[in-house]
Amino acid sequence: MFELHDVAYKDILEIDGLIIRQGEVTCLVGESGGGKSTLLKLLNKTISPTRGNILYKGESLDAIDSVEHRRHVVYLNQRPHLFPGTIKDNLLKGFQFQRRQVPADEVLEEVLVKVRLRKPLRAAVTNFSGGEAQRLALARVLLLDAEVYLFDEPSSALDDETEDVVLDTVVRCVREEKKTLVMVTHSKEHAVRLADSIHHIREGRLQGGEKA
Repeated sequence: MFELHDVAYKDILEIDGLIIRQGEVTCLVGESGGGKSTLLKLLNKTISPTRGNILYKGESLDAIDSVEHRRHVVYLNQRPHLFPGTIKDNLLKGFQFQRRQVPADEVLEEVLVKVRLRKPLRAAVTNFSGGEAQRLALARVLLLDAEVYLFDEPSSALDDETEDVVLDTVVRCVREEKKTLVMVTHSKEHAVRLADSIHHIREGRLQGGEKA
């Protein structure tokens, strides 16, 4: 699905070669500041490489419209942004940005159950905790039914029990719907348990991959 050939971004990241396969769960692990988040942004076209070429489904990202690409390859930042208003307002933002038909309330409520956010759609997001904000942002992204999800530490603000349940649910949904997931995680244990492939990044360099 993704192929990276001699890719570099400034002095932050340098990857000689990397393949991310369609339909797999891929985890990126390594120390903070090692370049993992930069790699996700390159895959999403939030930033462009200063050297090299990235292919998506065999086509160079340079030749793909950035806005259209981000409809299929959705990126969730480690520090999720919430919009003023209610939970429902936030869940519908992606559909409004993409000018798509909004789903029924039942669909919105189902995704809240998946991420263990036990609040009504009409609830205001004011004073949400970090964990609640993270779960709501995750639900908002899952609703978009993208081809590829890029998650940057999607459970860093959750307690251990909730983290396990949410990650298990997300990975199960991705597999059931035959999507592709690339996830940065601080936990090698989670990577081994959930991923098909694990790639270690240290000081901006790929240290090798392994099958989970």
